[in-house]
Amino acid sequence: MTDRPAEPEAPIRVYLVDDHGIVRKGMRAYLEMVEGIEVMGEAATGEAAVEELDRLAGDGRAPDVVMMDLLMPGMDGITATGLIRERHPEIDVVALTSFVAQDKVQAALAAGASGYVLKDADADEIAAAIRAAYSGQVHLAPAAARELAKGLRLPASRPGADPLTERERQVLTLVAEGASNRTIAEALFISERTARTHVSNILMKLGLRSRTQAALWAIREGFAAGSD
Repeated sequence: MTDRPAEPEAPIRVYLVDDHGIVRKGMRAYLEMVEGIEVMGEAATGEAAVEELDRLAGDGRAPDVVMMDLLMPGMDGITATGLIRERHPEIDVVALTSFVAQDKVQAALAAGASGYVLKDADADEIAAAIRAAYSGQVHLAPAAARELAKGLRLPASRPGADPLTERERQVLTLVAEGASNRTIAEALFISERTARTHVSNILMKLGLRSRTQAALWAIREGFAAGSD
């Protein structure tokens, strides 16, 4: 994920991937009513999505965000997410789930998904997830995130041995709230480069591999508001 302008001049281009046509139709209908978001295409399988995104990226017309169903026949959303992020790191992916299957969502995040949203979410939350991914933020369905964090195989905290500085704890709290590096910099009156360095140091100290894992670790350890 990278920090992009908070208010893009052009609409955020979104690509939908789901094997159920009614889900794609409903999500397209939702998003057509949202200002600043444009659905530029859709696919019913992981294979079709990867092939089409390769073509679009080759033509210089890659979408900004892909909404990816995790459970599909053939190439599932986890595999497709990994391929998309490997081949086109400029494209952010948000996982779509009908329910919180911890192993599936964890695998999607490990494959490079920016976050996840439940399929029964309202239009505002879906739009928020898209905007968060575009802006380099982490978006996790709140109630589900707490449950997922409990079951994730993340490094445990060590009583009496906090490896983080006070500033890093402040940064981690903001990461858990979904803040981008730019937002962290503004909130703490530091440069964006310094914010990025703090995030990198946090990942290294906690033995984590991604910003999303850091957010989940923080939720589990009680850094985030409403994590109890």
